Amino acid sequence: MTEDIRKRECNLNKDVKRLGEQAKRTGLSKATIRYYEDSGILPVPDRIANGYRIYTDNYLVKIKFINDAKSLGYSLKEIQEALQVLSQEMEAETLKGLVRNKIFEIDERIKTLHCIQTLLAGLLQTPEEDIHNYLQSFRNE
Repeated sequence: MTEDIRKRECNLNKDVKRLGEQAKRTGLSKATIRYYEDSGILPVPDRIANGYRIYTDNYLVKIKFINDAKSLGYSLKEIQEALQVLSQEMEAETLKGLVRNKIFEIDERIKTLHCIQTLLAGLLQTPEEDIHNYLQSFRNE
């Protein structure tokens, strides 16, 4: 065992968690956390001599960010890009710009969904005979 690993193992404290403990704290499964690591969304954590992954509280912050961003409609690709941007020096105004862009995207999606809703509502006004003829075109002749 190298001196570095020994020091790391001796210095493990209550702020450093293993995968199972991190999963319980975040409400995610171990498989989900591993998926995020394997896909590059989260960095691969350090391991101790017995192979266990060790996680710090900073890792918990990143997982919370992922959960929050997903609930706000961000894709995993967008989240990965955001985490990369956040890991660099950033001004508050840059972060606000990213949020403004997402708000614009959501507004556009709402407009599109409203148009779809209007079209579907119009279909409900279609006469029964037209619906019957339309359905007939899908049946074997």
